[in-house]
Amino acid sequence: MPIPVKPVNPVNDTGPSSRVSVPVPENWQHTYVSIRGANGQGEEIPLTGLKNGSWPAIVLQPGVSGLDLPPFELHADDSPNLDGSSFRSARAAARQILLPVFVYGIDRKTLRQFKRKLANSLNPKAGYCILTFIEQDGIPRRLQCYYAGGMEGNESVDAAGFKWISYGIQLVAMDPWFYGDTEVAAKWSFGSAQPFLGNPFLPLRLSSGTPAVESIEVTNPGDIEAWPIWTITGPLKSFEFTGPDGSKFGVPAQAGGADALPAGRTLTIDTRPGYKTVLDDQGKNYFPLMNPAPALWSVPPGTSTVKTNLVAGSGTPSVAVRLVPRYETY
Repeated sequence: MPIPVKPVNPVNDTGPSSRVSVPVPENWQHTYVSIRGANGQGEEIPLTGLKNGSWPAIVLQPGVSGLDLPPFELHADDSPNLDGSSFRSARAAARQILLPVFVYGIDRKTLRQFKRKLANSLNPKAGYCILTFIEQDGIPRRLQCYYAGGMEGNESVDAAGFKWISYGIQLVAMDPWFYGDTEVAAKWSFGSAQPFLGNPFLPLRLSSGTPAVESIEVTNPGDIEAWPIWTITGPLKSFEFTGPDGSKFGVPAQAGGADALPAGRTLTIDTRPGYKTVLDDQGKNYFPLMNPAPALWSVPPGTSTVKTNLVAGSGTPSVAVRLVPRYETY
């Protein structure tokens, strides 16, 4: 049953709504879409029409799906004595994408050659594909996908001809988030700092053998959490980083007062899922030296606070961080 509402004309209404300003639409060009196979190292194939009169042509058709918010799995607890369920958590599932495309060749030979090139590019045994979207603002968003089906071929009258064929290419993005080309980075060294997207970190003010505890602001410009990569250069006797949610990781003071990270050595802490490594520049694994139950935490979207507790050795240590923002849609 439709919900009854009173229609309002903001232009002709003589009431207070007549003073509503009518927005002026901005002239916005069409989205550029392309796909690149072989783990993103193959030839880029535009999907948004002819460019420079090149043939054969592949054109993205109406009916594309799966490019906005990814599907989510909801986890809940049920009680035998209460109605409904209690929400526990949610996780983004793999993203299913459908790309209807129309392929046209100037003759039968060019069509067959292009079909072979497209098939070789999409073959998941050769690696993942990079699906790229660029709007008029020129900022690219990229999605890593694997071909799942849709290019098996259908020679029916309404699906193919002597010089053309249509496909419904099905892709799966195991990582459902979009990435940009910009990596956010910041670095600090013994009392000096570099700005982090306009929000400068406070100087760490490290001094030899003296602990320094600071609250620093980190800005993640993406839509969801990002996983930072920390790079620490010694000498440091100990250090600890506390994330916005209270999770911690670090290396405590060593027996005998030796530096946990000697001068000139660099320790890289990669918090990204699938990596989770703590290695120095010589390949030494520092995980056994870390505090019990370390949590390699992520940075939420927006501006958040990170606490650092460092005890420097006799030298000038430095700390750097970099992260790649992630986005819900292009």
